[in-house]
Amino acid sequence: MLTFPKNLTVPQKQAFEKRYRQAAAEYIPQRVAYFQPFTGGTYTRITIRGQHTRWGSCSSRGTLSFNWRLMLAPPRVLDYVVVHELCHLTHMDHSKAFWGAVERVMPDYKIHKNWLREHGAELFVLDT
Repeated sequence: MLTFPKNLTVPQKQAFEKRYRQAAAEYIPQRVAYFQPFTGGTYTRITIRGQHTRWGSCSSRGTLSFNWRLMLAPPRVLDYVVVHELCHLTHMDHSKAFWGAVERVMPDYKIHKNWLREHGAELFVLDT
C-alpha cells in the first residue's frame, strides 16, 4: 500500500485523487472485460466514484460503479470487488447462489474480502 506525507496540501491531495480516478477509469474496465466472460450477465456502463461507504455497486439497470480508492489496494483485492459486482448482474442479492458464483471465479475470494474488512479504512489516507 502507498503512504503519503502527512502534510499534503489540499491541492496536492486533489491532484493525487484526480490521477487515481483517471487510472481507475482506464484500469477497472479492463478488469471488468477480463472477468465478465466468467461471470455472465450484461452491464450497461461503468462509473468510477468516490463513495465513503462502498467499494462497488451494481444497479438493476446494469451500471457497475467502483470506488477509485481500489487503485490503492492490492490488485487481487480490486479483482475481488470486480468479480463481486459482476456476479450481481445475475444474482442481485448476497444469497448462497451469489457467493457460489463468486467462488467459482475466485476460489480465494474470502482472503480478499477479509483484507478489505481489515485494511479498507487505510485506503482513505488522502481524506485525512
